[in-house]
Amino acid sequence: MARAFVFVLDSFGIGGAADADVYGDAGSNTFGHIAEACAAGKADREGLRAGPLVLPNMTALGLGEAARIASGFSFDAGAAARLSASSFHGAAQEVSSGKDTPSGHWEIAGLPVRFDWGYFPDTVPAFPQTLTEAMIREGEVPGILANCHASGITVIEDFGEEHIRTGKPICYTSVDSVLQIAAHETLFGLERLYDFCAVVRKLCDPLKIGRVIARPFVGETAATFKRTPNRRDYAVPPPEPTLLDRLTGRGSRVIAIGKIGDIFAHRGISEIRKGVGNMAMFDKALGALDDAQDGNLVFANFVDFDTEFGHRRDVAGYAAALEAFDRRIPEALARLKPGDLFLLTADHGNDPTWRGTDHTRERIPVIGMAPGMTGGTIGLRSTFADIGETVAEHLGLAPGRHGTSFYTAIGGLGNLHA
Repeated sequence: MARAFVFVLDSFGIGGAADADVYGDAGSNTFGHIAEACAAGKADREGLRAGPLVLPNMTALGLGEAARIASGFSFDAGAAARLSASSFHGAAQEVSSGKDTPSGHWEIAGLPVRFDWGYFPDTVPAFPQTLTEAMIREGEVPGILANCHASGITVIEDFGEEHIRTGKPICYTSVDSVLQIAAHETLFGLERLYDFCAVVRKLCDPLKIGRVIARPFVGETAATFKRTPNRRDYAVPPPEPTLLDRLTGRGSRVIAIGKIGDIFAHRGISEIRKGVGNMAMFDKALGALDDAQDGNLVFANFVDFDTEFGHRRDVAGYAAALEAFDRRIPEALARLKPGDLFLLTADHGNDPTWRGTDHTRERIPVIGMAPGMTGGTIGLRSTFADIGETVAEHLGLAPGRHGTSFYTAIGGLGNLHA
């Protein structure tokens, strides 16, 4: 049996990126700063959590060792912390341009992004007039609102009531290569929002904007607005085959959990399973582990870390989400069979103690378990693509163009039959 499971804790960076200063992020460390805040009692919240950060299962898989390799950060997990047999640990440095979701995930899947994405300036208006005019004309809307850099629910609170009155969609961006469009799910219409986003996606192609994201919401006033789970990402398709394409091309099954399908423009995906929130997503991932057959990949994204806590600079919320995720890891490990490869990683950082509200350029953890194999350290990998190439070798694919497998370092299948 050779199956692979890759779980991405969206934004769970571990600091130390060699080029962080280029992005204004030198010193950022999502994991390290959350752990320090918890240890200092600065991440306590009544009814949510208190005290030091408690991650026994990720620690047993080597999270502390990965952090040390990435940035020299020492995580005090208590005297009882021990590495699990057949576990492996290390860190990886991104080579793609940017610190965004598509770049991180594509590189994990064996395809670094070597071109520069397009971005909108932090001005008001943020979008070029020609683009705005084309959006209104070709999208058949009476105008747009916001047209600025903004984050999450705040922009909906600020413009939602005017949107309901006028029918103008709320359009905003950030330091990422993205154009987000919020509209009321029932009053504007979900399908109409999707259609409008599809139009905007085509208009953004010449500008090399990575994603156009539909952000439906409900409610009647600023106090009651809330986003729904019907988000949809319209991403630029990868310019070369990824690990996912290579697997489905040979007839293997790729089960995408969460927004993985959107990130890869639904290419190389056999099936998509979604849920609302990390815990529902974990349930979906467990179901996929149960269903996966020989040669299959389950690729999961847990987005709450990023959207709910990283961008909102919510240290206590991020810490509590990590602890909740950690408590469920044994459920996944219990489903593993000899020959399986289970890997936890991230796509970028989003340090909730950092200035601003955007992603941070960081190295990522590469930790996991390969039952029946040797395990051990894989060191600092020079690209996220080493993850994809390791999965490729594990599942019997020929080497790709980017990255180097660390499969031999953790024993490989040969160790099972020795």
